[in-house]
Amino acid sequence: MTQQRMVILEELRNVDSHPSADEVYAMVRKRLPRVSLGTIYRNLEILSKSGEIRRIDSGGNLKRFDGNADDHYHIRCLRCDRLVDAFIELGLDIDEQLKGATDFLVFGHRLEFVGLCPRCQPATAEPSSLTNEEPS
Repeated sequence: MTQQRMVILEELRNVDSHPSADEVYAMVRKRLPRVSLGTIYRNLEILSKSGEIRRIDSGGNLKRFDGNADDHYHIRCLRCDRLVDAFIELGLDIDEQLKGATDFLVFGHRLEFVGLCPRCQPATAEPSSLTNEEPS
């Protein structure tokens, strides 16, 4: 574990904002001013492949990173793209249910909820006016 990798991991575990690589870069530069953006990208990839962090490829515009690598769900705001943890129990065994319905070898699943965060909730919100994306 290099010093840069350790600082990236510590910074990600100290926030719950699911930052992009550029945001991680800004956070880490406060502690390691000489770190390069390329170093951040390489180490985020290494940390996500090793299971130390989670890379979130969601319906949003950016790849984001989560210091909590445990299985959990997320909620994304359709207006501001804010991403937060969804604190619900992983009670449904969706992976097992799918085994009989497909010939795929299922390794897991990702689930993202979409809606409006409290800051973006207008008095009346019509989902079709917020995005071209269809909620599923």
